[in-house]
Amino acid sequence: MENFIKALEILIKYGNVHYPFNCSHDLLFIDVDPKKVSDDDILKLGEFYIYPNDDNEGFESTFYGSC
Repeated sequence: MENFIKALEILIKYGNVHYPFNCSHDLLFIDVDPKKVSDDDILKLGEFYIYPNDDNEGFESTFYGSC
């Protein structure tokens, strides 16, 4: 859980949206625009198993459990 909190601390720098999460088919979606996130922070998020999604419109992870 500690790494998930660290990831959220990175993501909050790029926007504090009202409804940041969505889950579907064991995939956690995080509504933060990857185009606004620094390359260094994207690499760090990858260490926490959170990656820009294929559409590059948010982040996603399958690591943090089933929804």
